[in-house]
Amino acid sequence: MTDINQTATIADQANAIASRYIAAWSETDAVRRRALITNVFTPDATYLDPMVRSSGHDGLDAMIGAVQQQFAGLRFRLHGKQDGHNDVVRFSWTLGADGAEPVAYGTDVAVVAADGRIRSVTGFLDAMNVPA
Repeated sequence: MTDINQTATIADQANAIASRYIAAWSETDAVRRRALITNVFTPDATYLDPMVRSSGHDGLDAMIGAVQQQFAGLRFRLHGKQDGHNDVVRFSWTLGADGAEPVAYGTDVAVVAADGRIRSVTGFLDAMNVPA
């Protein structure tokens, strides 16, 4: 668990919060992924995007594992600038193979708890370019 530095604003922490989030989505080792999920998300965290809805550490872990199976060999990466205000962080990401054009781009909006962990995420799929 990482506390948000009281002297720093959420905007100052946006990159670190988004980076931890992407690390959880990118970790393929189940034990390490679960540890990251516990450190990144509150126990009652929720996730919602156009294709899936999930909640809690068990639900998030199952969802991320299923996405990793569906898109085996692809990695999530931060894309562009992360920003935030109040208790909200916004960031964009890509999904793709190393050295290849991404197959998907998205933007996520996360609400951050006082301890620096994410308590909810609303995800948007900006573009998808999945080969036939």
